[in-house]
Amino acid sequence: MNIIDSVLPALPYIQIILAILLVAAILLQQRGSSLGGAFGGDNFSSAFHKRRGAELFLFKFTIGIAVLFVISALLAIAG
Repeated sequence: MNIIDSVLPALPYIQIILAILLVAAILLQQRGSSLGGAFGGDNFSSAFHKRRGAELFLFKFTIGIAVLFVISALLAIAG
């Protein structure tokens, strides 16, 4: 039994969960503001800043979820 055949029945549910997580992670990232700006806080920092803490985690989390989503889409095409 192939690993694709074992994952194929659960693949639509995995893609739905990944899509919801990806949309939520993207919406939490507001361009030009920190994570606090997403919840109503003001951001008076400069236009160029280094991501730190929760903002850096959210950025890397978004990239990881996007990669997993692409892999799941490729598995759906292959199966």
